[in-house]
Amino acid sequence: MQSPADILRDIWTSAGGDASALERVRLTGEEPQIPSSFRVAVAGQTTIAAAGLAAAEIWRQRSGETQNVSVDMRHAVAECRSERYLRLDDKPPPPAWDAIAGVYRSGDGRFVRCHTNFPHHRDAVCKVLGCEAERDKVQAALMQWKGEDFETAAYAAGGVVALMRSYDEWSALPQARALAGLPLLSIEKIGDAPPKPWPKGDRPLSGLRVLDLSRVVAGPVAGRTLAAHGADVLLVSGPELPAIPWLTIDTGRGKLTTFVELKGETGRAQMRELLRNADIFSQGYRPRALAALGFAPEDAAQINPGIVYVTLSAYGHAGPWAERRGFDSLVQTTTGFNHAEGRAAGLDGPKELPAQMLDHATGYLMAFGAMMAKARQAREGGSWHLRVSLAQTGRWLWDLRRLDGGLHTPDLTGEAVHTAFIESMPSGFGMLKAVRHAAMLSKTPAQWSRPAMPLGSHPAQWPSRS
Repeated sequence: MQSPADILRDIWTSAGGDASALERVRLTGEEPQIPSSFRVAVAGQTTIAAAGLAAAEIWRQRSGETQNVSVDMRHAVAECRSERYLRLDDKPPPPAWDAIAGVYRSGDGRFVRCHTNFPHHRDAVCKVLGCEAERDKVQAALMQWKGEDFETAAYAAGGVVALMRSYDEWSALPQARALAGLPLLSIEKIGDAPPKPWPKGDRPLSGLRVLDLSRVVAGPVAGRTLAAHGADVLLVSGPELPAIPWLTIDTGRGKLTTFVELKGETGRAQMRELLRNADIFSQGYRPRALAALGFAPEDAAQINPGIVYVTLSAYGHAGPWAERRGFDSLVQTTTGFNHAEGRAAGLDGPKELPAQMLDHATGYLMAFGAMMAKARQAREGGSWHLRVSLAQTGRWLWDLRRLDGGLHTPDLTGEAVHTAFIESMPSGFGMLKAVRHAAMLSKTPAQWSRPAMPLGSHPAQWPSRS
C-alpha cells in the first residue's frame, strides 16, 4: 500500500511538478482518521498538499524564495468536511438534504439514490414517478419501476438519480471503460499566447484573477483554495440559479460574488469583459452548456489568449455519460463506493463515505491543476485547459486500496475539530466559525482576506491590481 508521500509524489509529478520540490513537504498524522474502509483521510491530505505545494512553487517562481509546506491528516479531514463544522452566530448547519432526497428500493429489489436539493431536480423525480414530494409516496411509486429504468427516465426528464452498482457492475459499463484510459487530471494546451508576467504582490496568487462559475462543493472548494493563497476570486452566479445557502457561506470565504445573467446578450457581454481580464476561468456547468453561450474553452482562448480554463464534470469528458449531470453522492452510488462500504459494514444496502470526499478531493485537484497550468503559462506561454471529474477522482481513490477494519475507527467529533482547527471571522451573514485551511506554508500562510458574502453582493468587475 502506497504511503501518503508516494501518493503525493504521483499527483505532483503527473502534472509536471519538479520532484525535488517534494523535499519541502511534511505530511503528519496516521490513518484512519474517520470510519471508512477507503483511504479518505489520505485522499484529503494529499490533494490539499498538492495544491499547497503548487502555491509554494508559484511563490518561488515569483520571488525566488522557497518555503516549507506541511499538512496534518486530521486537519485535512476536518477541512474536507468543513460544511459540517461551520457555525453561524454559534448555530450549527440546518439539515443538509431535501425531505425526499436519499435512498429508495425499486420494484426489482435494487437501490436508487435521488438528489433533490434543487427544486427542478425534485420536480423531475416527482414528474417521472407521478407522485407528490413525500417520502412514502416516492417509495410506493418506485415499486412500479426497475431501478435502471428509473435512472434512465429521471435523467431524460432533467433529474439526477443513481442506481447503486457494485464496483464490478460499474467497471463493466462503457463509461467506466472510457475513463480507464484517462489520467487523474489532464492539462492540455489549447492555443498560442505569450507568457503573462506575474503581477506584483506578497502572496503566491496575488493579483491573479479567477472567474468561479460553480456551485455546491467541488468547484467552490477550488475557488476557496485559490483565494486562500491570495487570488482575486469572483464567484459568478445568476439571480435565478438555485443554491444551497450553507454551502454558499462555507465556500464563499475569500471571494467576491456577483450576478451575471448569461441567457441575455447584455450578461454575455459582461462575461466576455470579465473573461478578457481574467487569468483562470473555472466552471462546473454541464458539458456544452457554456459552449452554447459562447464560452467553450476554445472561445475563452480566443477572447483571452493565455487563459487557464478549468472544466469540472461528474463522469468525465469521454464516454456515453460525458453529458450526464451528477453530484458526489450519486457518483459514490453509481461507481461502487456505497455498495462496497455497505458490504464492509455488514449491511444489505448502501453506506455513504464519511465525507463528500469525491467533491473535496476534486476541488483541491482543480486548484492544484489550475496553479500548475498557470505556472506553465508564465514560463512558456500558451492557453491551457484543465479537466477533472468526480468519477476520475473516485477511480483514483478506489485504486489507493482499502483499509482492513477502517470502519471501526471512532468518528472525528465536532468538539475535537472546534478545539483544534477553527477560526472566527465576520461575514455578510453574521459571525462565522469555520475550519482554517489545512496547508501550512512557512513564508506565505494561507488566509482568506475577504469575508463570505451573500450571492450577488459585488459589481461585475475586477478589483484593481494596485
